[in-house]
Amino acid sequence: MPVHKILLVDDSKTELHFLSDLLSREGFAVTTAQNGEEAMRRLGEDKPDVILMDVVMPGQNGFQLTRAITRDPRFVDVPVIMCTSKNQETDKVWGMRQGARDYVVKPVDPKQLIAKIRAFDR
Repeated sequence: MPVHKILLVDDSKTELHFLSDLLSREGFAVTTAQNGEEAMRRLGEDKPDVILMDVVMPGQNGFQLTRAITRDPRFVDVPVIMCTSKNQETDKVWGMRQGARDYVVKPVDPKQLIAKIRAFDR
């Protein structure tokens, strides 16, 4: 089944707008959340095919939220792609240990991001 629905989690309205616009133009249905609590509410409303996750957010950070989502039996099959400005190798390793399936550093290369999302078409 191809990836169609994407949950975009980021506390920056600018990033949400930029990425939502980019993904919508590529034909994806995008839902957004600005923090962990809102992301969990969105997950309960409609299960996405892929989650794009920022790391630095108020309250629960993206690493903590990724760990919670990927360990929840309801969402274990939903791949999480970290999408963050944290560009150190240790950040990437830690994100993958939390359950992320891929890692993209901001500012994103649109073609690279789309290719990483499409890699999860099943």
